[in-house]
Amino acid sequence: MTLTRRAVMAWLAGAPLSIAACQSRPVPGAIRGAAMPVGHRLRDATVERASGPARRVKIAIVGAGPSGLSAAWRLHRLGQRDFELFDLEPQSGGTSAYGTDGVVPYPWGAHYVPVPDAENRGLVQLLQEMGALSQSEPTPMGKEALRIRAPEERVFADGLWQEGLLPASRLGPTEREELRRFEADIARWSRFRDGQGRRAFALPVRRCSDAADVTALDGISALAYLEKLKIRSPAVRWYVEYACRDDYGLSLEHTSAWAMLFYFASRARGGGDGSAPFLTWPEGNGRIVRHLSSVAGSRLRLGRPVTGVVPTPTGAQLSIFNVKSERLERVDAERVILAVPKFVVARIVRPYREQPPKFLKAFSYGVWLVANLHLSGRPRCKGFEPTWDNVLYDSASLGYVVATHQRLKDLGRTVWTYYLPLVDADPKVARRRIMETSHAEFCRTILDDLSVAHPDLRDHVERIDVWRWGHAMVRPSVGFQWSGARQLAQKPLGALHFAHSDLSGVALFEEAQDQGLRAAEEVVVALGARAG
Repeated sequence: MTLTRRAVMAWLAGAPLSIAACQSRPVPGAIRGAAMPVGHRLRDATVERASGPARRVKIAIVGAGPSGLSAAWRLHRLGQRDFELFDLEPQSGGTSAYGTDGVVPYPWGAHYVPVPDAENRGLVQLLQEMGALSQSEPTPMGKEALRIRAPEERVFADGLWQEGLLPASRLGPTEREELRRFEADIARWSRFRDGQGRRAFALPVRRCSDAADVTALDGISALAYLEKLKIRSPAVRWYVEYACRDDYGLSLEHTSAWAMLFYFASRARGGGDGSAPFLTWPEGNGRIVRHLSSVAGSRLRLGRPVTGVVPTPTGAQLSIFNVKSERLERVDAERVILAVPKFVVARIVRPYREQPPKFLKAFSYGVWLVANLHLSGRPRCKGFEPTWDNVLYDSASLGYVVATHQRLKDLGRTVWTYYLPLVDADPKVARRRIMETSHAEFCRTILDDLSVAHPDLRDHVERIDVWRWGHAMVRPSVGFQWSGARQLAQKPLGALHFAHSDLSGVALFEEAQDQGLRAAEEVVVALGARAG
């Protein structure tokens, strides 16, 4: 049987995270997650405890995920070269990190980016610089080799793989009518324009309308919205909830209707005639991270978590722990960009640590498990041919993405990236349980889940590596998006400027980049230069 939500909830309550009753042979591999132990033991490493003379830098960027890297990229393009970028991890990228020790590179998180529209100039410029676009004007177009090759997606249901994300075996006349009604509603919102000509839902979020009838959608759940549309069939509701689990790690009950509609309508082209095509690489958005990291160059300081930030009349003082030497150093900066999630901001920024503002408490982050299965060959499958994205109907997981799909090779060795968001759970409980679970238990559960669709999967597994994301992404739950918390958290605090995708309320690369560019431009203006 597939990994059900009931099984996940039982695990959170203390039961083993495994479906199989029998013990299978041990699977090689390791748990390779973020450096949680290092981060946790540095909570009391303050500026006052730093030794040696302070080193000066004009601009310090804290966090080398897509947002911090994008801020560095923008500063570099604007001629501001005196900056340094600090991060706890031994590699840059955050949730866009990637691995290189497989038959091809593979993602540890985000694995695609849609081709942007012409108004998203920052992302168009970046993709053009990377050579990912065949044209940038008037309508950006991705290079054919980087657009996901057909077939893109399939779903396993009723004993066989079926084309698309909604299994035809579950679609009767009632389901098809409900699906038609839902798609018509998405098209309606895609065509919406407010009095200022803004779309209801656009990328990045700052381009969205704040009209009352749009923001009111944040006050109800996606489940309530579907009920209002009289969409009640399990298959269509599963399809919509899959989208919410995929991008937000939330169920229909906990996702705001605004966020659900944003998922479907923000990427629609012009008049709502379908979603923008996706660009991908074997390592997913790790390819973008690699490019941005090359721009930062030697100014990228990895294995150096910032443990404290203290505003001063002339800028800020930072305490930085060198993981390799185990020394605490001090850096004085004129300006600081904090491109880290708000739970980290609350921990390291002294004024917020001493008196946490209420708006920071509104931010909540989901827990995810990501695993990469290294396979010696392709397991058997029944039904529709192999695709890039492979989903299991009614499973608590999101299925897997095939890293070798773009290589035009559907035989031989490969890497499958498996995703499991822990929805409907108290994140604190989920984080504790994910830290307590063994590699063997994770492997048994993953293989039990996928073996429903691939009975001989175990015969092809060479190793399984697991990554635990304790704070994977911000959760746009009911009432968060337009509560005012995001807007307050974005305001500078003296010489401190804030970036990160959580300020957009949705964890997408487009949002991380946009927040990084905005913060970089704020800094340039604050230093007396032009940001144009």
